[in-house]
Amino acid sequence: MENKSELPHTKHHTVGIIGGGIAGATIAIRLSELGIKVVVLEKGKSLVNGPPICHLHAGGNLYREIDDKQCFTLLKESISLLQLYPKAVDYRPTLIAIPTVDSGDPMDLEPRLEKLQGEYQRLITENPKNNVLGNPENYYKFYDRKEVQYLASIPISHPPENLDEWMMYASKKLDLERLKFPLVMVEEYGLNIFRLAATASISLEKNSNSTVITSANVQNVIAIDTPDANWEIHYKQQGENKQTSVSFLINACGFKTGTIDDMLAVKRNRMVEFKAAYISKWPDFKGFLPEIIFHGTRGTKNGMGQLTPYPQGYFQIHGMTTEITLFKDGLVPTTTHSAQPLLDPEFIRKIEDQWDSEEISDRTHKSIAHITQFIPDFKTATLGGIPLFGAQQIPGDDPDLRTANVTFSKKNYACCEIVKASSTLTAANAILDKLIEEGHVTRKDFPEIAYPITLDISENKIQEKATALCKERNYPAPMASIVNQKTPINCTPIS
Repeated sequence: MENKSELPHTKHHTVGIIGGGIAGATIAIRLSELGIKVVVLEKGKSLVNGPPICHLHAGGNLYREIDDKQCFTLLKESISLLQLYPKAVDYRPTLIAIPTVDSGDPMDLEPRLEKLQGEYQRLITENPKNNVLGNPENYYKFYDRKEVQYLASIPISHPPENLDEWMMYASKKLDLERLKFPLVMVEEYGLNIFRLAATASISLEKNSNSTVITSANVQNVIAIDTPDANWEIHYKQQGENKQTSVSFLINACGFKTGTIDDMLAVKRNRMVEFKAAYISKWPDFKGFLPEIIFHGTRGTKNGMGQLTPYPQGYFQIHGMTTEITLFKDGLVPTTTHSAQPLLDPEFIRKIEDQWDSEEISDRTHKSIAHITQFIPDFKTATLGGIPLFGAQQIPGDDPDLRTANVTFSKKNYACCEIVKASSTLTAANAILDKLIEEGHVTRKDFPEIAYPITLDISENKIQEKATALCKERNYPAPMASIVNQKTPINCTPIS
């Protein structure tokens, strides 16, 4: 653990973070673990409760449409996020399959996978502590039809320990007639939102440098000029008007980042998209499955299908069609009058109040049918819980953008627009540089990894808190757990 005398001099300055989602919470951990005072104001009852998070994206192989540069960024950023939240990661691979109805060729994936494998090896050579996705030589593996059929014939009853054994379980469930070959298995892991929320909550609660204020509805932000503060944040908590003053302000409001921009008269182009994933229970399921991606064209009836396993037969499903994950008019841009895109009131009702039970049932069963095309036995799956849902902000005007982090449009102000969870630490480090540049922090030689409080949290504490969050948010308790619980040896505090 770092010597307290080596922590940065902050001149009694406090960093204010509006929004306690994955971005706000992670930035708060990064700064507070370095000795910087932070205060987080979150509108909800608890931290990290937003759009459905289920995948680490260590390479971006879910997205054929993005360029290699974004994939390399996702790989590097995911490694950093895994090092911060090792107990929130489900260490099982992802199987990628191309349906016969899709125009893509499975071998089109190989050039990118080779580049990612090489980049992963380079990152390990640069710093051996980056070896958190396993041996780079085994980052991915292609399987032709004969290999898959052979693996399907081998009995297996123990937890899988390598890509071949994961394929043994998957091959027994897949309808091979509906898929093109080869199939590919990649070391892209799962990310459990409940365990991530639990880790962040416990870490910030234990850290004397952080203050978390929940049920805080920000009403206004006013520029002030005092020796220790530049912003005055006015908010309501349980009907009572309150305020706090901070030296540096971080806007991490997720899909509502534009509301704070409007308060500060900041003009910005962005989009907001409402999405949902669905919870199913497969009562007949026994054994193990990797995460499975069935590639497809976004927005069509053959949109990508994503099946994410949880313990005890629970599965989360994304289907990139307008009948499942995507919604008609669910993607909206800013207007000339506001930096905040205006979602249809029906989506706001879903986010802030509740879904119609019939719509939950209808979309969940459509998601089950989408997966049943490729896994026939999945037809016995049933509604397993309420959807995971929320709205996601996308800076600019490119809906395919997957890597984004932070912009500085005013002095002492940062606006974070995170498309994928892995980008949060990149944003945190950019903010750290800005804090130094603007004189809030004077020390410059910060360690790349310094999370002694966060990494000291026990598995039991995380499991207990994650289970409580599932109960609070009305999700099945098994979703607080992960399928494969090993922890990489490189996820340890650096002394």
